[in-house]
Amino acid sequence: MIKPSPIILAALLALFAGAAHADISVRDDDGNLITLKKPAQRIIAMAPHVTELLYAAGGGDRIVGAVSYSDYPAAAKLLPRIGDNRQVDLERVIALKPDLIVVWLHGSSARQVDLLRKLNVPIFHSEPKKLDGIADSLIRLGQLMGTENVANAVAADVRGQFAALAQKYGKRSPVRLFYQVWDKPLYTLSNGSIVSDAMRLCGGVNVFGALSVTAPVVGVEAVLQEDPEAIFGTSEKNYGGVNLWRQYPGMQAVKRDNLFTLDGELLNRAGPRMVPGTAALCEKLDVARQRRGN
Repeated sequence: MIKPSPIILAALLALFAGAAHADISVRDDDGNLITLKKPAQRIIAMAPHVTELLYAAGGGDRIVGAVSYSDYPAAAKLLPRIGDNRQVDLERVIALKPDLIVVWLHGSSARQVDLLRKLNVPIFHSEPKKLDGIADSLIRLGQLMGTENVANAVAADVRGQFAALAQKYGKRSPVRLFYQVWDKPLYTLSNGSIVSDAMRLCGGVNVFGALSVTAPVVGVEAVLQEDPEAIFGTSEKNYGGVNLWRQYPGMQAVKRDNLFTLDGELLNRAGPRMVPGTAALCEKLDVARQRRGN
């Protein structure tokens, strides 16, 4: 048996040592390259959906801080709070010594994220716009945490379940719908939202999908003019809910009793729970199809 020379052996050892300590690099949802010297151990989650993604990717024990409403899974309720979607306690963030911050950009968050960037802590922007982006997010977060085995398995399962829903519902007749996020003021979601991707999978057509703003405010008259076949509201963040439309008996959705309420946490958070949320949406759209003959 030929033994490698000491020089070759030393080179191989150096190569393996370098591979063991290689940088971890992934791109976030803005396309920015995020590079870590080693797997993240202390992570701050700046949105409820981020918290859910981190837990699902096998990194729940790495989260040292989260924002308000990060309440799933149950263990997330015990996480230290660093603020909410409007204000972050920077001193608290610094004290927690994060080595990765996962953020979500919304209307009032840009200033907060700018402040966080001054801490020189790697920042990963999470904002899946398509259902497949959930699995992709799990994989990338798993890479950043060194939990690829868990993350990749969960990602494959999520993809498989969405594929099964698409196979079942994707070719059914379209249903024009209005998705009511809030009713004071009345606003909805356009095709820029991941929720609209769930609608498309189910055969739904978002009547305000073409609007340029992701979460536009719309008027009652605009909804009446569109005359959707079905109206969906969520179980939270509504004062009157979908029942406010019952005062307009001439609407298709009212005449056919296609006023549906869904669990918003299952649809408005871009995490694995969008699978059952999308399934519920698909089922209700099927009810609307069945009522066409009534």
